[in-house]
Amino acid sequence: MATLTLAQSRAATAPAAETGTIDRSARPDPGADARDRRLARARGGDLDAFADLVRHHQRLVFGIACRMLDDRAAAEDLAQDVFVQLHRHLATIESDAHLGGWLRRVVTHRAIDAVRERKRRPVTPLDAVAEPVSAPAVERDPLLVSWLRGQVAALPAAARAVVVLRYQRELGPVEIAETLDMPLNTVKSHLKRSLAVLRARCARVRRG
Repeated sequence: MATLTLAQSRAATAPAAETGTIDRSARPDPGADARDRRLARARGGDLDAFADLVRHHQRLVFGIACRMLDDRAAAEDLAQDVFVQLHRHLATIESDAHLGGWLRRVVTHRAIDAVRERKRRPVTPLDAVAEPVSAPAVERDPLLVSWLRGQVAALPAAARAVVVLRYQRELGPVEIAETLDMPLNTVKSHLKRSLAVLRARCARVRRG
């Protein structure tokens, strides 16, 4: 089995993505105004506009839930609960950009709670979790990727959340700290320790 790399860690939590840090502030979003208008209509009680919001953000919410819980059915239930919570709190959402951060924060905290509750009352997860979204085919070892996903799922809840947000959602450490209400140094510590754990486990399997 090959030595664990940063790219393989990303593959353990998400479909293939470009490496490197993403500077979202440098990318103008021409659709932001339209989405803000849609949000305003949803706040005004337009159910069709709210349904559009759900469709636009369901990939984000379900993707995080699926990787955190490693259980498609549980992830679908959690995502539905998050959108129900969103409907109740629409009046507090200021913009579409605010909405994206709000959803990341809520689904991640709800997933952490679910993981911790599962440890108190263990359940048997699904043997295989389907990809939440389609992705271009890439050359990688499917057995290694499957094994890595299992190892990520075995991380403690908070560490798992940091890894998922970093390598699935491609958030930087500062964004992760804001999403999880976690000190930046704690985020960096979770990343460093989690990658060290994954590399060590990979090395043991390779030697075995």
